[in-house]
Amino acid sequence: MGLTEREHREPSRSLPSPWWLLAALAVVFAPLLVWIAGLTLALPLRAILFAAFASSAGVAIGLVFSVWAYRSALQSLSDGLVQAQDGTLQAVEVPRTADPILQAIYEDYNTTITTLDGMFALVEDCQSRVLTERNHMNAVVQVLPAALLGVDDNLLINSSNKQAANLFGLSERNLKGQSLFDVVNLAEQPREILRDSFLYKQDIRNQVVNLSTALGERWLSMNLSFVTEDEAEMAAVITLLDITDYKYLQESVYTREKLVAMGQLAGGVAHELNTPLGSILGYSQLLMDCCEDPVRARQFARTIAEETKRCSRVIQNLVNYARKETCDRSSCQVVALIDELLETLMSCRLKRSRIRLEREPSEEIIVDGSCGELDIVLTNLLLNSVHALDDVEEPVIRIRTRMLNDREAVVVVEDNGPGVPKDVRARIFDPFFSTKEVGEGSGLGLSISHAMIAKRGGELSYDSNFTDGARFVIRLPSVSRHEVRE
Repeated sequence: MGLTEREHREPSRSLPSPWWLLAALAVVFAPLLVWIAGLTLALPLRAILFAAFASSAGVAIGLVFSVWAYRSALQSLSDGLVQAQDGTLQAVEVPRTADPILQAIYEDYNTTITTLDGMFALVEDCQSRVLTERNHMNAVVQVLPAALLGVDDNLLINSSNKQAANLFGLSERNLKGQSLFDVVNLAEQPREILRDSFLYKQDIRNQVVNLSTALGERWLSMNLSFVTEDEAEMAAVITLLDITDYKYLQESVYTREKLVAMGQLAGGVAHELNTPLGSILGYSQLLMDCCEDPVRARQFARTIAEETKRCSRVIQNLVNYARKETCDRSSCQVVALIDELLETLMSCRLKRSRIRLEREPSEEIIVDGSCGELDIVLTNLLLNSVHALDDVEEPVIRIRTRMLNDREAVVVVEDNGPGVPKDVRARIFDPFFSTKEVGEGSGLGLSISHAMIAKRGGELSYDSNFTDGARFVIRLPSVSRHEVRE
């Protein structure tokens, strides 16, 4: 059998041949032999030889003990070093010695061993913590809801999780070493985004991609982050979160919103056409009763024609509201529009409800956009005021128009009714919200009006500081007379 490494080291720990003992004996016995040989000499010479012999013997004995002490100390240190090589770091026992050099060697050795033992303990503790953190991070990676791929500088996959294995139909071992672009087989556009990300070293955040996977065609949210900011290093981590179910849900919500919008449009059309159709019916009956008076008949016929045009305008504006907004250069004379609208209402609704109308004289005001939508908004506000004044003894509706500045016009519609309760003021512009009784209102008038004004770049608001009834304020961008296109 061959010798082990430790057995090879054994001779280096054993004491060498006792040359020092032979030398000491020679020092002791050489003078003794000389003294014996000198017995024949005279007494003074023998005394000198005996003194030399005693001195040599003392020196030899001191040398023997001194060498023995040093060799014992070195032997102890040698044993400690052998144990240290085997992984056992232990301080040696420091013997009592008068030699300061030997004492310093022992102390330095024990200090070194103690320091090394502390360093090794710290390293072992760090290794244990690193292993614990690695296991913790591995557990976190495995329970992530997203597929995770780690790539190196050559864009080869060097790590993955179970979700990635399930998504691509490959085990984690088989994924390792694969090219990223071979595994993640993207369409051209998202593939370019991924390539540019590595080319310019830019992170990717929530990029929605469509990918054919082992689970079928899936919609994924892709995120990419680089490990370091060094331009030369391309190592990165990529996550792919499956959002297919969310995508289908989103499409379902979009479809549902379209249906709701269609319902709102249909309800708005019915709501807005109710007033002019009522006027047409009323004037038609009046026309039948006054056929003998051609002047009044022509007046009623003219009103019927205007209300019919108004119905057409309502439908067209509601359709335009539902469509994508287009730019035009139309404008509207606000005062003329209000006069026309009040003439119709005064002839019918206001007189029938005995509502007093108050108007403040105003200069001509021209606002940007057509009159159709503004007609719908003002009709809604006036009809709401008429409804709110049913139980008021002296009902009053006030309409004021003014220029707030050179680029903004203001229209105020207020009444002396009960006003809007404080607890519902924040909801009055919500679709399908109404303070009227069931069957008396669709809850779309103010909502559509608010949207129409906002689309024109204006604002429709309720004045909560007004305490004598309800006050609605319309702010619209105005245009000067020379800006109006003829």
